[in-house]
Amino acid sequence: MAGLLSAMLFTGCAHGGEAAVSACDSLGKMQLQNGEVLSVDRVRGGFHLDWRSMLLGIPGFSLPPSCRVELRLRPSPQSNVHALVWMPESGWNGRYQGIGNGGFAGSIDTLSLTVALSRGYAVSATDTGHEANDKDGRWALNNPELIKDYGNRAIHETAVAAKAAIKAYYGRAPNYSYFSSGSNGGRQGLMEAQRHPEDYDGILAGCPAADGTALITNMAWVQQQMLIRNPDGWIPPKKLPAVTAATLAACDAIDGLKDGLIDDPRRCPFQPESLRCKGEDRKDCLSDGQIQTLKAIRSGAGGPSGRLLGYDPGNEDGDMWREWFVGDQPRDSIFYTYALEFNRNLIHSDPAWALENFDVTRDLAVADRGILGQEYNATNPDLSRFVARGGKLIMYHGWNDPALPARKTIQYYESVQGRLGADAVQGFARLYLVPGLEHCFGGPGPNSFGQLPGGGSGEPGSDINAALTDWVEKGIAPGAIVAAKHKGEFKPLLAPPQARPQRTRPLCPYPQVARWTGKGSSDEAANFVCTEAKS
Repeated sequence: MAGLLSAMLFTGCAHGGEAAVSACDSLGKMQLQNGEVLSVDRVRGGFHLDWRSMLLGIPGFSLPPSCRVELRLRPSPQSNVHALVWMPESGWNGRYQGIGNGGFAGSIDTLSLTVALSRGYAVSATDTGHEANDKDGRWALNNPELIKDYGNRAIHETAVAAKAAIKAYYGRAPNYSYFSSGSNGGRQGLMEAQRHPEDYDGILAGCPAADGTALITNMAWVQQQMLIRNPDGWIPPKKLPAVTAATLAACDAIDGLKDGLIDDPRRCPFQPESLRCKGEDRKDCLSDGQIQTLKAIRSGAGGPSGRLLGYDPGNEDGDMWREWFVGDQPRDSIFYTYALEFNRNLIHSDPAWALENFDVTRDLAVADRGILGQEYNATNPDLSRFVARGGKLIMYHGWNDPALPARKTIQYYESVQGRLGADAVQGFARLYLVPGLEHCFGGPGPNSFGQLPGGGSGEPGSDINAALTDWVEKGIAPGAIVAAKHKGEFKPLLAPPQARPQRTRPLCPYPQVARWTGKGSSDEAANFVCTEAKS
């Protein structure tokens, strides 16, 4: 932990003693155009223990004394957006960090607030206007204003209010403003760049759910193929290791290196039919219905050139793949939950909607025309306003992501290139595709590269948030970023510099890929080069 703290940037102004108490207390009288201050609290610094951080391998955080403001924002009469703004009393690095939400939001990510505060940031987060489990969409039923808040308005309003609080507390605005998040939070970041480019100077959008209506439609279609169209289509978890073994056998060595990873799954020739049971059903083979399910997952409903793209092969026996696609029993997966919750509450406004009634063409059109398509989809390729004010955008996506297809993020990135020109995009945006990375975190490959919100204090060559900071503040465009694989799945997110990784690998800016030189250990990033991908 000492290594992490020694890397913090302490460049801001400071309050102290009675002045700190007075400056913090005065925020209770702050006037907001679309909201109110609910509470102000000056919190003593010191060691902070968080059970969630312990799951990451970090026993706790050393926090500075801070002023913490709780806000209620009401951009519409129906809105009820809860937001927190935490500001270090001393050692402020002059930066503001906005934090997003996964899934349906519904709560505030206090762990990311804690991480960012420990690194000297003034930081904010919001529940986006409702309190609920992040897989529960019932709050949205017949509540269009709440959907607007969730879709994009709450993140913007929180940024505006947070900057007002920061200016009131420190007597000046932040030097730079950043947003960092993944999944739905990655979508929120793209929405900020598209609709509110004045909010942030740098945005890190990880594994973004950009084309939300298409993603939900595809989830529903895959579940329909598995549970309704094919009576024996559900794939039990005990069969997933055989699927992984077969895909690796067919595709691992395509890139010239057999390392347990599929470097670019788009080139993988694996055919699910190769696993067909030739006699009795066994855990190392698939029935005809299960083969059709796997093919549906691979293809998606719209084929390789449409919006409804499929999911690429790799790590099917991982916990995330099981949880998202098949669950421990039929109708137990996250896909099934989201398909029902989005369609019932945000698309059709019908709590009795059932997967049996789903029609892929009709329901995608309904979703696109409705409020979800209008307020949730972050697919506008015109980022010219963001570019004009000097904004910088970095996206990343894991090839083994079982929640959101990596090819959807490629699709969006290339749409921006088509709108603004490939050369122009090189001046403000980067995309990194990560072999062996699951949904934002975890997976069998090198999966730690500084992507936790509130970063930017590490080395730019191995910390994607720090790379974004250098690009915004110093004009140094990011190149390859070294990712690390440590023992365990989530421990590396905050691993101290002295923690030796099991494997490192450079992440190359798309469309480049990392290739082993053939010399030295293939577990060391120094023995790889970034090169143009082969088709």
